[in-house]
Amino acid sequence: MVAVFVQGVDTSATETKGTVLIHSADQLQNYAKTEEARVEELIKAVAESGAKVIVSGGAVGDMALHFCERYKLMVLKISSKFELRRFCRTTGAIALLKLSQPNPDDLGHVDSVSVEEIGGTTVTIVRNEEGGNSIASVVLRGSTDSILDDLERAVDDGAMCKDSRIVAGAAATEIELARRLKEFAFKETGLDQYAIAKFAECFEMIPRTLAENAGLDAMEIISSLYSEHSSGNTKVGIDLEDGSCKDASTLNVWDLHITKFFALKYAADAACTVLRVDQVLCQEPTHEIIMSKQAGGPRRDKAVQAGAGMDED
Repeated sequence: MVAVFVQGVDTSATETKGTVLIHSADQLQNYAKTEEARVEELIKAVAESGAKVIVSGGAVGDMALHFCERYKLMVLKISSKFELRRFCRTTGAIALLKLSQPNPDDLGHVDSVSVEEIGGTTVTIVRNEEGGNSIASVVLRGSTDSILDDLERAVDDGAMCKDSRIVAGAAATEIELARRLKEFAFKETGLDQYAIAKFAECFEMIPRTLAENAGLDAMEIISSLYSEHSSGNTKVGIDLEDGSCKDASTLNVWDLHITKFFALKYAADAACTVLRVDQVLCQEPTHEIIMSKQAGGPRRDKAVQAGAGMDED
C-alpha cells in the first residue's frame, strides 16, 4: 500500500511565529524529546494503517527519515506536481495535504517498487500490472539527441491518435490484402486484371523483407502464408524466432490501423503520380525532355566519308 503526502514528510510549522524560552538543559532535552515523540507518533500511525511506501511531494526531514527506516517504510520524493498527480492516478491513491494517519480509502496499491539502472541512469520503477490502470512509462534510448527527438515526436503522434483500432501484424495484414486483391483481379477482364494482380504482388514485399532479414526462405514463407489465409486463418503471420507461420494474435503482434491505412494510401498516390508523369511525357513527343548521350568513339558517318575501314574494291 502507498500513502501520498503533498507537503512533505516532516514536522508541520505553525501558522504564526512563536518564541520558546528555555532556561535549562533539561527543558531543552524535554523539548527535543517532545518533537521526536510527535514525529514518531505520526510515522507509526502511517505504518499501522498498512502503508509500506510513503511518497512525499516536498522535503523529507532527517528525523522523519530515521523513523521511516525504523518502521521499514520506503520513502519516495516526487517534486513535480504533474508527476505526483500521475502517480496518484496510477496507484489509485489520494494525496493528503499534511503528514497524518491515512484512511484505508486514501491508500493506493502497487505490485512492486524497485530501483534499477537503465542506460547508466538510476530510476525508480513502480509496477502496477494487476491494478487494471491504463498508464505506462515509455523509455526511449538513442545514440544522438536528434534521434531521441524523432522518437519522442513519433510517440506523441501515436499517443494523440484518435483511432485506436489495430490489425494483425507480422505481415498478416499484407498477405490478406494481397490474397483478396488477386481474387478480385480474377473477376476482372482486360488489362485491368494484370494491373490489379501486379498491385497485389506489391504487398508481398513486406513478408519477403521480413523473411530475408531473418535468414528464412522467402518463397516458402509466402507460400505458407497464402495457404493459411486461404484456409480462413486471416491472422497468421511470420514468427521470426521459430521461422514458421503462427497466429499473430497469440504472439501479441499488432499494428495500428490508421498507420497502415495512410502508409498504403500515400504509397499508392506516389505510384499514381509517377504514372501520370510518364503519361504526360508520352503525350508530348515534340518536346524532347529526356536526352541520351551517345557512346564514345568516332562517328560512323564521318568515318565512312573519310574512307576508313573500307576495302579498295
